[in-house]
Amino acid sequence: MNGIHQYYIYYNLVGKKNAATKSLVGWLTLLFVLLTLNCGYAQEIQRDTLLFNTDGSVTFQYRGPEAKTVKVYCDCKLRRETITVRRENYHSAKMTRDSSGRWTYTTPPLASEVYTYQFSSDGTRFPDPFNPDSIRVRTEKMSVFTIGGNPWVDLCVKDSLHGRLDTVVFQSRNEAKARRLVVYTPPQYADSAQDFPVLYLLHGLNGDEYSWNERGRAVQILDNLIDMQVAKPMILVIPNANPQRLISEKKDIGLGMNVLLYPQWGKREFEKCFPELDTFLSEKYRFATRPGSRAVAGLSAGGKQAANLANMYSGTFSSVGMFSPVVGHRQIPDNCYAKYWIGGGSGDLFHYRINKFRRRLQRNHIYYTMYYSRGGHTWRNWRYYFGEYVRTIFWN
Repeated sequence: MNGIHQYYIYYNLVGKKNAATKSLVGWLTLLFVLLTLNCGYAQEIQRDTLLFNTDGSVTFQYRGPEAKTVKVYCDCKLRRETITVRRENYHSAKMTRDSSGRWTYTTPPLASEVYTYQFSSDGTRFPDPFNPDSIRVRTEKMSVFTIGGNPWVDLCVKDSLHGRLDTVVFQSRNEAKARRLVVYTPPQYADSAQDFPVLYLLHGLNGDEYSWNERGRAVQILDNLIDMQVAKPMILVIPNANPQRLISEKKDIGLGMNVLLYPQWGKREFEKCFPELDTFLSEKYRFATRPGSRAVAGLSAGGKQAANLANMYSGTFSSVGMFSPVVGHRQIPDNCYAKYWIGGGSGDLFHYRINKFRRRLQRNHIYYTMYYSRGGHTWRNWRYYFGEYVRTIFWN
């Protein structure tokens, strides 16, 4: 019999005693049973699935007594000494089981960074059920952990949100589907009646309106840079800029489907609805209207969209940020109104195209800033590029 049944039987046995004794014995018995149940329950709970060791390594732990094989997948160093830098890459490592059914694996020392990971038990992959910090990567949920120590990485997790984050739905007259947007307003927005400059921040081929906030930590980075007074207070708009089938409507659309849909990006559907979108938002938020109060930036395919917008709406954007952009001759600006900021890694998949675009800007005497880094087509670089870029805009 379980503890609860034992308690009621014992209580009936002492029923002939006086009321005070019965009450005391009953409460003591109930307390003992609850403590016993709690201890038994605690033995079943998985705790400390991540152990951060003094040498900078991380020990993954997973309790699965019935599992035959357990693996950990992570975008960090696992079995290999170095990770692939050309693109986002997940490595796997087999975990070791002890006599109690607990599986463990310890990484080499890791650099300061934001990492994502999953477990796999007998071939089934899933996020860490005991880590509440998770994000969607492609079509899957991934758990997140951060190793601090790098000033830029610390910006991703430092303090809580100072400003405000809204989710807005926009319906264009020329599109069948609505778009969702994430809008950040700085803390100064609520304390004054002034207008604020606006940065439109675009995701890449495999992203949506949540990508820059979840994986890129753009809101945390900007929020802290404004608090440090090294970035101007601004409104940040992160739209779903996909051309047709919006990822936010169907979560199972991943990289493969988006590659097939890539020709649709050439139709510039998002770019065409931009004036309507900008008007819609300016009626809800205090957008500055003075010259130089708009900027646009994007990563990968979003960098291409940013350049397209600057060409289609000449004089609208004072600055264009392009992070690992997929660009060609059609994105060369027709005018010199906007200043171009380009970030690219030495191991980037599109390193050659980025350099070719940069040389074309130079031949056309168009002002630009080139920010080189190590690494490749990864969020590790895009977070840095964003943090560096927002420091440069809206000061004049």
